[in-house]
Amino acid sequence: MKVLLVNGSQHPNGCTYTALEEVAQELQRQGIETEHFWCGNKAIMGCVGCGHCSKDKRCWNDNDTVNNFLEKVADTDAFVFGTPVHFAGTSGFIKPFMDRAFCSKASMFFNKPAAAIVSCRRGGAQGAFEDMNRYFTIACMPVVSSKYWNEVHGNTPEEVKQDLEGMQTMRQLARNMAWMLKCIEAGRNAGVQLPEHETPVKTNFIR
Repeated sequence: MKVLLVNGSQHPNGCTYTALEEVAQELQRQGIETEHFWCGNKAIMGCVGCGHCSKDKRCWNDNDTVNNFLEKVADTDAFVFGTPVHFAGTSGFIKPFMDRAFCSKASMFFNKPAAAIVSCRRGGAQGAFEDMNRYFTIACMPVVSSKYWNEVHGNTPEEVKQDLEGMQTMRQLARNMAWMLKCIEAGRNAGVQLPEHETPVKTNFIR
């Protein structure tokens, strides 16, 4: 079993990474393989709604990290997406990244557990946290919770490590995710099938 931890910060080893690494270490203690994936600090283009990705599940734009991430999805059992808080919302890297990763590709993520974690200096965490979770709930992904909202506080990685409650929340999140993955595997071994997905029906409210 493998969990991919996606870092949506412009800093590869900053506060967001520190929180994700706490999750990764606890997952490894639970016998789960982990991999970090950094979105990078180069511009990530937003989705233009062209529909090209509905054919081959890849974005036409190969100039950033989105397609590199999509290549890993099939071999990944669960995800943790992390972002710093910018103006009480997600970073300018993770938002367009997730828009394009999920647009017309939600079926790639069906039934794979996911969680969002946010890193902030002081406030604004809830807006970013809620925005990230919306992607999971439209892709039929079980959302993994913890003992508190999945957030850490600090202006530097060293300060984040001093947020003892935040670090504890990250470890509990990892244990909950490991438990869910093991339950899914046990169910599969016992012959429990994943939920059936019907052919999508879309209702247009304009007649």
